[in-house]
Amino acid sequence: MSDFGFLNTHRTWEDWCGMLLGALIVASPWFPVQDHETIVGHQAVILNTVAVGLVVFGLSQLEYVALQRWQEVATILVGLWLIVSPYVLGYSGEGFLRVYHTSLGALVVLLGILQLWQDWELSDQDMLKHGQ
Repeated sequence: MSDFGFLNTHRTWEDWCGMLLGALIVASPWFPVQDHETIVGHQAVILNTVAVGLVVFGLSQLEYVALQRWQEVATILVGLWLIVSPYVLGYSGEGFLRVYHTSLGALVVLLGILQLWQDWELSDQDMLKHGQ
């Protein structure tokens, strides 16, 4: 019988996945399937996407270096913002960018929830040992 024990510990590959997700979020307005004419007039959308991607990337780097719970909570909140941003910023009807942001935001939220669950009962000293 398979045991999911490897999911009980916060591992550094999860932080690398977060960094990859951040880079994908930054690049998402320019994905090949995207209709580029609809993005040209939406500078706020591009600015929001780049900012969210950089925040996800930066939080994942912080988790890799010095793990703390607030980073995981912030990751979840930023992922939730990415999910609702197409509706708040008014580009929900514009094809694949809404799908990209909803999907990538959901992955960020799931990764943040997994990491928070893994680190919930760790002491501050145990969290400082992350990655060593």
